[in-house]
Amino acid sequence: MSSNTLDNQLNEMGLHNLGDVYYNLTAPELVEQALTFEEGILSEHGALCVNSVPYTGRRANDKFVVEEDDTKGDVWWGKVNKPFAEDKFNALKRRVFAYLQGRDVYVQDLIAGADPTYALPVRFVQEEAYHSLFVQNMFIQPTAEQLADFVPGFTVVTVPGFKSIPEIDGTLSEVFIMLSFKQKLVLIGGTSYAGENKKSIFTVLNYLMPKIGIMSMHCSSNIGPQGDTALFFGLSGTGKTTLSTDPERALIGDDEHGWSDDGVFNYEGGCYAKVINLNAEAEPIIFNLTRTFGTILENVDIDEETRVINLDSQKYTENTRASYTRERIPNIADGNRGGHPKNIVFLTADAFGVMPPIARLTPEQAMYHFLSGYTAKVAGTEEGVKEPSATFSTCFGAPFMVHHPSVYANLLRDKINTHGSRVWLVNTGWSGGPYGVGSRMKIKHTRAMLRAALTGQLDNVEFVKDAFFNLSIPTSCPDVPSEVLNPRNTWADTAAYDKQAAHLVRLFEDNFAQFAESVDEAVRSAMKA
Repeated sequence: MSSNTLDNQLNEMGLHNLGDVYYNLTAPELVEQALTFEEGILSEHGALCVNSVPYTGRRANDKFVVEEDDTKGDVWWGKVNKPFAEDKFNALKRRVFAYLQGRDVYVQDLIAGADPTYALPVRFVQEEAYHSLFVQNMFIQPTAEQLADFVPGFTVVTVPGFKSIPEIDGTLSEVFIMLSFKQKLVLIGGTSYAGENKKSIFTVLNYLMPKIGIMSMHCSSNIGPQGDTALFFGLSGTGKTTLSTDPERALIGDDEHGWSDDGVFNYEGGCYAKVINLNAEAEPIIFNLTRTFGTILENVDIDEETRVINLDSQKYTENTRASYTRERIPNIADGNRGGHPKNIVFLTADAFGVMPPIARLTPEQAMYHFLSGYTAKVAGTEEGVKEPSATFSTCFGAPFMVHHPSVYANLLRDKINTHGSRVWLVNTGWSGGPYGVGSRMKIKHTRAMLRAALTGQLDNVEFVKDAFFNLSIPTSCPDVPSEVLNPRNTWADTAAYDKQAAHLVRLFEDNFAQFAESVDEAVRSAMKA
């Protein structure tokens, strides 16, 4: 794209009198810019280490959707999608655009969605080089032909240096994440946390894709040697990235996907992995990528003299992150795409320690658990969360869902029924007791159970029903001690287990009451024997 064309497009959207516009710089150029302007430092292995303090996680309470006549009827309004007046948004936009006058900006034109039929061209306009490198890592690089006549379907403007004033702007704090579907514009300000850029586009796709019949999913995905696609649903910290990055299976993507009539496609071109306590033995691929040029390490503790990183440190946050392109992963699926999933896995990090490490779900149970989205909210993923606590996040991604949950649940049900996908519930949380008493599930056991499920080794194994959740639990699994499979057997005090399990069942039932009228009796009764 010529500089004149870019300038004209920026002017048309109201961005005037900018300083230097750095367009589609390469990764080395962006690293140089970030170092020049002291946005970060290099680790001993060449990763760019940056710090987003004071905001080291998503600011869910500061996210708003602009209430517009054309789109407001589609939006599931409430705590997740808080309405923001259109006139207030326009006033804030004018202030943000005025702030950018005379300032240098970094522009990246990228693609969200690996299936060309449904690809969304996205333009990122940002004031920090490290954010430009981040989105370059995270999204798909356009071809030369796509760039020649690039017209953004959505634009994201990120200005960490601009702090909103609640009394003037109508925001709740100095931070804001504003989505306007009518103007096809996202405004992000007051925070340097890079994940806001990624999740804002995921939210946009969660609005656009279901309107054309595509299931939009907060999940990772990979493909086995036999060409079998698997999906892994779960919130941050439940293991989506870790478990989908498997040397034996080709990675499609680690976080966000669409499921069309042609199969599964990744929304992104990179990964944003949690790296707290990462070690080479358990997660060798991601560990090696923390030591690679072009990777961004966000809020990872680093010795500024030796440039040695400490992945075990929580100096800034437990929500330490690595951003890298999927091309750096040794085993990736061609074209970021796969067929219809043979297996679907719901990941949960059960803080109560009572859910089984693996269970097979009926279609009705799949609907129930998808709408429930039970897990533990992991410390550091959102501001103010200091330790895991039980939570229900519908569709395993409520903070990013724009439509009513039933829209996504019905799409998932229809696709499972059409393609015969098997569904599993896997607990990567605690065993032998609740958080603080029991221990976190061993990753080698979780990997062994998943491998057995995905390769059909559990097809002919005996299953038993548990007394509380009505789940089918295998009695044996290769490379996993049998006593681990039934969580009640791992507790020294079984009466305490029974009490804790009964409590969690009540929490499930209380939460699911909000969906009772939108599902049939078979789904409502999924937890009853």
